Amino acid sequence: QVQLMEFGGGSVQPGGSLRLSCVASNYVWGYNCMAWFRQPPGKQREGVAAIYTSGTTTYYADSVKGRFTISQEQVGNTVTMYLQMNNIEPEDTAMYYCATEPRGYRGDCHTGYEYNRWGQGTQVTVSS
Repeated sequence: QVQLMEFGGGSVQPGGSLRLSCVASNYVWGYNCMAWFRQPPGKQREGVAAIYTSGTTTYYADSVKGRFTISQEQVGNTVTMYLQMNNIEPEDTAMYYCATEPRGYRGDCHTGYEYNRWGQGTQVTVSS
């Protein structure tokens, strides 16, 4: 069974950088996409970025375009997805989750799907 685990959260100052990792063990290649979501305090969860796990096609929410970079690497049946966060803003404070297995996959990876499998999250706090 696929297991997702996030790493790399922490406290960072505005303008700083952070890299999040999500390790997906026993990955099922038919899932096609992995994605990052976040839930700011007191707000609903929102999509951040997504990536096609058999290629390099990516998707970004407008709020992070030009600042965040999603990438992934594979070793056997383990996929590690990264989120490089640069020029971090206070509004980026949130619990960050990785997800895979989008429902009703239609050939493109984005965060508009409902995802079936989730990690437990890693907290990112931006403060000066």
